[in-house]
Amino acid sequence: MARFDPVKMLRPALQSYDGYTPIEAPEEIAARHGVPVDRIVKLDANENPYGPSPKARAALAGEYGAHRYPDPDQRRLREALGAWLGVPAQCVVAGAGSDELIETLFRCCVDASERVLISSPTFGMYAFDAEQHGAQLVDVPRTEGWELDRGPLLEAARSAKAVFLASPNNPTANPASRELIEELLERGALVVVDEAYIEFSQEDSLAPLAASGAPLAVLRTFSKWGGLAGLRVGYGVMPEALAGAAMNVRQPYSLGVAAEVAALASLDDVAVLDERACTVLGERERMEQALRGTEWIEPAPSDTNFLLCRVLKSDGATVRDALQRRGVLVRYFDQASLRQYIRISTGTAEDTDRLIGALDEVAAELAGELGVDA
Repeated sequence: MARFDPVKMLRPALQSYDGYTPIEAPEEIAARHGVPVDRIVKLDANENPYGPSPKARAALAGEYGAHRYPDPDQRRLREALGAWLGVPAQCVVAGAGSDELIETLFRCCVDASERVLISSPTFGMYAFDAEQHGAQLVDVPRTEGWELDRGPLLEAARSAKAVFLASPNNPTANPASRELIEELLERGALVVVDEAYIEFSQEDSLAPLAASGAPLAVLRTFSKWGGLAGLRVGYGVMPEALAGAAMNVRQPYSLGVAAEVAALASLDDVAVLDERACTVLGERERMEQALRGTEWIEPAPSDTNFLLCRVLKSDGATVRDALQRRGVLVRYFDQASLRQYIRISTGTAEDTDRLIGALDEVAAELAGELGVDA
């Protein structure tokens, strides 16, 4: 019998594939540093510190048939989303987070070796799925001020099958201009605009344009604004034919019944969620001012619920680790353009106060190591 080699059994695109680097579980970090779990300040995943809305909590505590399979056609949720966004329900597709929808669009539209365009630094799932599907990833890096590099991006789009952009972008927190997106739509590629943070920005959603038949898919989520990150509820708006294809190829039961009832209840509690978003933005502004007051953590402008911050002493990884030892979790990205940066989510007022206190301790620690003033 021939010797079985599990690596050779893999598709070529996966044989040397490193995968996505997610955040570490807070319990693991707490145990490593001897910090009580209930003392962890979790500012590393852009989660909503207030959780689900009151109506969503009530729905989750009720009876929703957890012993039954969910509706594979997602009729109630697609109709509710369509009514909320002012688009036809048949142009809406829901999934287990927008991550599932990103992967579904790859399966629908991108063959191996076809070109997929991104602009780094950006959300890592676009590259994650491109590599899994054997696509040719083309990166037009952002400018020094984190803006999209218009000329090279438009030129690269001419030969791309799909373009993936986040607006506002993660981790740089700035939006793409509608003018540039409309120029990209004329290049022949499918343009996918990820609006995960749109509820925290002043930008208008492109969902109606996607439903009108433009070569555009708009992705959104209940993870941030809706406080449902753990339930994994995302949705997309796209031309009807593409939405039909996505419904055909997606896993039929990926959106669980608990996630569906929580999303439906959230859409009946929009005023509360919008008010909470305003609270988050107010706290983000307070956090930004406090960070500037340290004189060594420099936040960039933000249209989101987080701040990308340049570290003026040491480097991002060192500061992340020092904060972890104090029970404060922030995000670091091991990419050349981001090694002097950390990303900090907006939490509660108490979270911000703990963060600033920990940064003061880190500054003193770094001063002692470097022999400079704190």
